[in-house]
Amino acid sequence: MTDLLLPLAALGAGTLAGALHFATLRRLSDRLLRGDLGAIPLQLLRLALLAAFLVLCSRGGATTLLAAAAGILGGRALILRRERVR
Repeated sequence: MTDLLLPLAALGAGTLAGALHFATLRRLSDRLLRGDLGAIPLQLLRLALLAAFLVLCSRGGATTLLAAAAGILGGRALILRRERVR
């Protein structure tokens, strides 16, 4: 039972991390297209936070890392669905 809790938690956290990661992508991309170079550090921070999350999940093993990655893809799907409605 406890072997399943960590991957499930990683799946949920990955969904939130993915949704946040991809929700901020549009805003930062718009800023970069307008020539706002202040968005570059924010973009790097965004990528570093996602990488740190995945490294943390990797410490829980392959199943936990895969669950986190699946959650990130799920969060991406949620944001893409929301953006298509707009």
